[in-house]
Amino acid sequence: MTASSSSAAPTTSADLPALDTVHHAAGDPDREQPWAELGLKEDEYLRIKEILGRRPTSSELAMYSVMWSEHCSYKSSKVHLKQFGQIPQATKAGKMLAGIGENAGVIDVGQGYAVTFKIESHNHPSYVEPYQGAATGVGGIVRDILAMGARPVAVMDPLRFGPLDADDTHRVLPGIVAGVGGYGNCLGLPNIGGEAVFDETYLGNPLVNALCVGVLRHEDLHLAKASGEGNLVIMYGARTGGDGIGGASILASVEFDEDGPAKRPSVQVGDPFMEKLLIECTLELFAAGIVRGIQDFGAAGISCATSELAAAGDGGMHVHLERVPLRDSTLAPEEILMSESQERMMAVIAPEDEATFMEICAKWDVEAAVIGVVTEDKRLRVDWHGETVVDVDPRTVAHEGPVYERPFARPAWQDALQADVAEKLPRPVTADELHETVLALVASPNLCDKSWITDQYDRYVRGNTVLSQPADSGMIRVDESTNLGVAVATDANGRFAKLDPYAGAQLALSESYRNVATGGAIPLAISDCLNFGSPEDPDVMWQFAEACRGLKDACLELGVPVTGGNVSLYNQTGDLAILPTPVVATLGVIEDVTQRVPSTFQAEGETILLLGETREELSGSEWAHVVHGHLGGLPPKVDLAAEKALAELLHEARTLVSSAHDVSDGGLMQALAEPAMVSGIGVSVTLPGDAFVALFAESTARAVVTIAASEASRLVALAERHGVPVTELGTTGGSSYAVAFEGGSFEIPLDQLADAWRSTLRNALA
Repeated sequence: MTASSSSAAPTTSADLPALDTVHHAAGDPDREQPWAELGLKEDEYLRIKEILGRRPTSSELAMYSVMWSEHCSYKSSKVHLKQFGQIPQATKAGKMLAGIGENAGVIDVGQGYAVTFKIESHNHPSYVEPYQGAATGVGGIVRDILAMGARPVAVMDPLRFGPLDADDTHRVLPGIVAGVGGYGNCLGLPNIGGEAVFDETYLGNPLVNALCVGVLRHEDLHLAKASGEGNLVIMYGARTGGDGIGGASILASVEFDEDGPAKRPSVQVGDPFMEKLLIECTLELFAAGIVRGIQDFGAAGISCATSELAAAGDGGMHVHLERVPLRDSTLAPEEILMSESQERMMAVIAPEDEATFMEICAKWDVEAAVIGVVTEDKRLRVDWHGETVVDVDPRTVAHEGPVYERPFARPAWQDALQADVAEKLPRPVTADELHETVLALVASPNLCDKSWITDQYDRYVRGNTVLSQPADSGMIRVDESTNLGVAVATDANGRFAKLDPYAGAQLALSESYRNVATGGAIPLAISDCLNFGSPEDPDVMWQFAEACRGLKDACLELGVPVTGGNVSLYNQTGDLAILPTPVVATLGVIEDVTQRVPSTFQAEGETILLLGETREELSGSEWAHVVHGHLGGLPPKVDLAAEKALAELLHEARTLVSSAHDVSDGGLMQALAEPAMVSGIGVSVTLPGDAFVALFAESTARAVVTIAASEASRLVALAERHGVPVTELGTTGGSSYAVAFEGGSFEIPLDQLADAWRSTLRNALA
């Protein structure tokens, strides 16, 4: 490809069919238009006509339909998301430099550095076409980070699938994992963490959430706005094709039926090698100091980039659509406006910088074209071969879409669900029963080894990965001279959120907050990806409203702001909605990554300590799910003050302990088993009280740490100062998982335990 400031579309006005221009729209008010097929409601279409004072042209209708879609406009969720603005934007270690409303949030992490991170969904496209849906999900979030002026440095991928033995899981899982890995690996970005969770509600509606982290200096921050009359608007990157027309924006606004993915709008097609060139080209453009505004192309394509840039600026924009470089010369104007072709960016520059811009693009073999100019009249005008096909106030497209206060109410079945507690279920008592339960749980799909997935990802490319799978959090070195670093973890438990969505969202935040802390970092801020069923169902809308309220309240208490995120609705097949799944990503800072704390055992003969309090909390647990197929009761108690105290203790003790692992899914049983199986170092512990509760309860604000025996008293004193309970459990060493308790003991050879843990995905997906 070469840089060019001239039109790349080969069509001429003589080749074109009759256009639906603004002039025609004014004189032809009664023309029938396919507003319903484009996902608009009748009242929304009438509102567009009211805004324009006439019917929309077909190009305007295309723009409004994609920009007013659920995916782009947040029309069902805005009323609940606005409460995140009540959270103070300052943090203990700095401040937010950019937040909600920008392409991604930006946090000051000290030493003149800032980190930008965001998580988004690509659920529906990944069901239709697993490889490309997941791949372009990664590509899209990477461009969001790039658009803030940052170099992308790492990605993560929280995933949700149907049952492991289901045929459709075998269709979507390999393709999704290959897409995440293929795109990220080709970009040279390490994948440092995520999740893979299985539940029947995700059958037919997998969740593919993608996160990216980027690093920048404070002075390199860029925002998405088009300002300065006469400044040039340039598209650069891949050519525009027919792929993705009505893709993420339309797909994410409908629910699937039992007929599966056939006859769905086309999914975007990614080219990671083009994206790699685009990243390096964009970073050099930033370094040249010539970019006045920048916007990536994601859902809604040119419709989004032009309207959002113009709406955020101090004027308007005049675009000549025929100048857009095309892969398919037969595309109509409305198709060009809707196309979600990947690897494209839009920049605003001063006219005198055009030559420099084109030279840099040519150096990186990135095609570029001047397609418009910034105007002073606060209008977005789009021409097609001299005829005006769009003339709108860009704010009505980008920011003034419909806002729905969807009806919601506590479901009639919620009380009965919460009354059906797991604590009443039959439980193992004898040593043999506990032994068999441990083996069953470590081999279960949600607790088993995920290396079949993570081994397809490059975790160490770029050379700055400090922690990655299977560590509790991913950690990246930001500065090689000072060893400044950041840690990120993503978490959600849909079963907890089903039992109590308010507490479920707080528990997701608590776990990701705790996972960042176990690595030795200080949690600073969050991004969220809120995955729910249909907003037209009052039960689902209640779950969403409660989750937002819970997340806001938890952020206020923990002192972490919401920097931005994503909402994904209509995640259901027929009448079956997914478990409410509010995924929370927490970002933390660590001043010196050489002080990071690994999650696996480091030596034999060390003391094992449990930090935090264990309660008889089994509802929603992996034990109830795996052994009994049960979901009911109340989730574990949320104790944010205890989470904060534990995090502060773990940070202060980072040079004292040799390992730290959070206690969450699977309880203490899993928190002891994972570090033992990964390290090959056995454990010998004596459990206090009820052995079953001690092993399988999923009480929060807990972590297992190992420490040299000679230093244990220091940690106990430190924990006492922070008000964190401490229980000595035993020691590391040997070649087995040995558990003693009042009335008995059992021992599992580590090889047998690890084989059960490692064989599940390997055997299922072979």
